[in-house]
Amino acid sequence: MKILHTADWHIGQLFHDYDRTYEHKNFLDWLVETLQDEKVEVLLISGDVFDLSNPSAASIKLFYTFLNRAVKANPNLQIVITSGNHDSASRLESPKPLLESSKIYIIGLVEKDEDGNIDYEKLTIPLKDNTGATKAWCLAVPFLRMGDYPIVADAENPYAAGVTALYAEAYEFISAKKQADQPVICMGHLHAQQAEITDMDKPERLIMGGIECISAAAFHEDIQYVALGHIHKAQRIGGKEHIRYSGSPIPMSFSELNYKHQVVVFDLNEQDISDLKVIEIPIAVSLIRLPSVHSSLVEVINALLQLPPTGINPQLAPYLEVRILLDGPEPGLRHKIETAVTGKDVRLAKIDVKYPVVTGQDNSTGTGVEDKLHELQPRDVFAKVYQSKYNNTVPAELLQLFNQVTQEVAQSETI
Repeated sequence: MKILHTADWHIGQLFHDYDRTYEHKNFLDWLVETLQDEKVEVLLISGDVFDLSNPSAASIKLFYTFLNRAVKANPNLQIVITSGNHDSASRLESPKPLLESSKIYIIGLVEKDEDGNIDYEKLTIPLKDNTGATKAWCLAVPFLRMGDYPIVADAENPYAAGVTALYAEAYEFISAKKQADQPVICMGHLHAQQAEITDMDKPERLIMGGIECISAAAFHEDIQYVALGHIHKAQRIGGKEHIRYSGSPIPMSFSELNYKHQVVVFDLNEQDISDLKVIEIPIAVSLIRLPSVHSSLVEVINALLQLPPTGINPQLAPYLEVRILLDGPEPGLRHKIETAVTGKDVRLAKIDVKYPVVTGQDNSTGTGVEDKLHELQPRDVFAKVYQSKYNNTVPAELLQLFNQVTQEVAQSETI
């Protein structure tokens, strides 16, 4: 049984306010062709289909158009979709009764009975061949929120222990259903231990300060493949070939500039997997960082002026991150950059400013609690804030202007 694993599409994402519909459409067109070329029988989408819990009508249309095209092109294709932390679980599940007639299964919610017991039947998907016979089973686990997983008494890490317990109970349930020659795969949208994360992953993937990391040991050793989503860098976990993040299909941040965006394809057999390979996804719109290292404004402007003129198709124009090294505030910085890239074949997405690091300075007189507020003068506070932000001392002319302002404020208060 040929299986393809993908995740973290984030349909509807705005990249520094730029719409990415063109890129997502290119990816989905490519995916339809790949499903046919590889003769894929099962497509696994491990969460974060959409970027927002309330996606736009255009995003929803793009997604369901893909599903329709995929099953029409391959009538025997089965699709299993789980929700991620960006998705609305109930919204994603809403067309579930209609889609199951097309062998499209969406698992967004962890349902429970009136006694609070998890209904593992709802997380269990039979994978069938073209004759309708069950050849394997998929344990489709969505992103787990508080209350979704079992409570483990006296656990040092309740989240990790609860998620581990859920996978253990789910595998026990599925083992009682399956026949000896029927392998099991599973899906998850979570942060696994040892996963390499990006700048994009840091603020939202580390949901609870790191305690949400799940060990590879949470997945039963007899599970043939674990299809993970949530982390955008494609990678194996714990050195195991069969526990993988597929990664995001398009770059979600400039920190993903050098990633190979890919899907994972493999054959699922009775006892193991074989012929596992990754297929690189062509990137429709590239990302550029210019210059390669943070440089002075003069050097940056000169580099921008060397960019090629606007091309025929503006949708193909690369996203640009400009990297600047400044000594202090630069009035009108964005205007200067925008002027330099006017008529160039790029889309200005981000201006990344850094300031030189001053070494050997004495920070013992910072603005922390050791300073008594009544002893701090406005000039002192201004100097410390400026030093903290720009790693430099306040220029004399700027300090003179600040002194002038404080004097005028003081005079106005006495009137």
